[in-house]
Amino acid sequence: MQISELARRAGVKVSAVRFYERSGALPEPDRTSSGYRDYGEHDALRLRFLRRGQELGFTLAELIEFVSFSDQARNGEVPAEEVTAAATRKLHDIDDRIADLQRTRTAISNLLADQCEDTSAPCPIITVLAGPDARSHLPRRG
Repeated sequence: MQISELARRAGVKVSAVRFYERSGALPEPDRTSSGYRDYGEHDALRLRFLRRGQELGFTLAELIEFVSFSDQARNGEVPAEEVTAAATRKLHDIDDRIADLQRTRTAISNLLADQCEDTSAPCPIITVLAGPDARSHLPRRG
């Protein structure tokens, strides 16, 4: 199948197919005698795998690692330990990001609780965002 058909079947744009080829996540296909790329159904499966992985928040590097695990599994090698380790790393990364987001949410919530009420002083939100070095340079309100 040609690149436009592959993109349609995989639910991606043609530019995404080319991007995945350049990155090494999708192997460059054979060419027809007339020079067109000739993709197979396995390429559509791989593209759907990559798209779904990105939807789940995996980076391209992580997905390339998983593609390599998938290739190993097709060759009869089941890299269960490596897959588990990679997924565990991703879970820890997600947990870290959630903790960061919770800290950010708490900080913003606390700033909102300390509304800008004193018109003779800079708003506390602006003061915190500007940082300690900028406080003397902030304009007064009012």
